[in-house]
Formats: sequence, C-alpha cells, structure tokens
Amino acid sequence: MKNLWLLLLYITLFYFDLKAQNEIADPQFYLTDIKKELNKEWPENRTVNLVFHGHSVPAGYFKTPVVNTLSAYPYLLLEKLKTKYPFAVINVINTSIGGENSQSGEKRFENEVLTHRPDVLFIDYALNDRGIGLKKSKEYWSKMIKRALEKKIKVILLTPSPDQRVNILEPDNELEQHAQQIEQLAKDYGLGLVDSYSLFKAKVIVGDSISIFMSQVNHPNRKGHLLIAEEIFKYFE
Repeated sequence: MKNLWLLLLYITLFYFDLKAQNEIADPQFYLTDIKKELNKEWPENRTVNLVFHGHSVPAGYFKTPVVNTLSAYPYLLLEKLKTKYPFAVINVINTSIGGENSQSGEKRFENEVLTHRPDVLFIDYALNDRGIGLKKSKEYWSKMIKRALEKKIKVILLTPSPDQRVNILEPDNELEQHAQQIEQLAKDYGLGLVDSYSLFKAKVIVGDSISIFMSQVNHPNRKGHLLIAEEIFKYFE
C-alpha cells in the first residue's frame, strides 16, 4: 500500500512538472522568490542581478549611433522597480551588443553573461535573428536557455519589437514567425514571456501608427521602450 501511494505521488508530481514545462510561466508566481528578496530590508537583503542579453534594442540604441541608456526598457524597468521596492539593491547588467544575433550571443554566454550570476535573465535577439533564420535561432536560444536553467536562473524571453519595413498586420510575416517560435520556446521550458510583438501589433490594430513608438526604422523610442518595460514589470507586481 505504501509503495502504491509513493507511485501515485511520483506520477502526480511528474504530471505537474511536465504540465509546467508546456505552459508559459504565470507572471503572478514565476518570480515569487525574487520578489521576496526585493522586499527584504537591510541587513537581511542582498543584491538582485537582472541581466539583459540581446541586440541593439535592449542595448539602448535609438538613432544609431546614439545610445539612450536611461530611456531603454532595462532602465525604465529599474525605475519602476525602485518605486515598488524602495529597499532593494538591484543591478541592471546589460550584456547586449548592437548588430548582434543569437549565434554570437551564445558564443559569449558563458564568459560574459553567466559570470554575472543573474537572478533573472532576459533574452531579446529576434530582430537580428532574421539573418540566421528560424532553425539556427531556435538552436542558439535553446542552448542559452538550457545553460541558464542548469544554474537555476529565471529566464524571460522577449519577442521582437517592430521593424517599420515589415507590415506588422501581415499574417505570418518574418517577425511574427520568430515571435511564434519564441512563444513556443517559453512553453517548452516553462519560462516567462514578454510578447513585445503583440504589444505593438495591438496598438496598430486600434489605429495608432507604429511610427509613434519608433525612433528609427527598427529601434523603439522611449514610448516604445515603455510599452516593453511595463509588460516586464507585470512579473514583479
């Protein structure tokens, strides 16, 4: 009887673990442990590291070569977090490089990303990954995800922000294909997802011009970055 009970318990735990790996992480609960840390006061608290790994958008490029660091979504997020968590010590660490794709980002992942010991890792490469295609993009994202999860790091993936040369309302366009693949990766690994692509698409559907949110052809302005930051912040509420 005891063995049967243990078997049923194992099957139940296996089922819920498998189920969790086939769903996008719930923003309300995914960062529960991180939020507990952010709420702690000195001297019980510690530094929380948020690492942003990607291309020119998280790096803060607006109209190249101008880099508006404080108006890009990593630091707009920090501003919102400090309002909610006034006692927290938060490091925003940006390992993003303008013009880079996930193939290059994966090569330096061990030495330039994991060395920062992220509590939360954000990956944003889809705009530039159009150059290497869906198959290779999935391969390199998967490698980074797996290594991060081995280190017990919470991972949040971002779908692409706009490129004004691509009609965001055109079904199955190249950005949408990457967005769908990233969403599936989040489901496969039970990760957080910030669907930047859908955020901007929703604005266009209600009648806004995409140019309102852009500083140049494929870089959001502060208003565009704020859309992304507000969506990320939902994981910390």
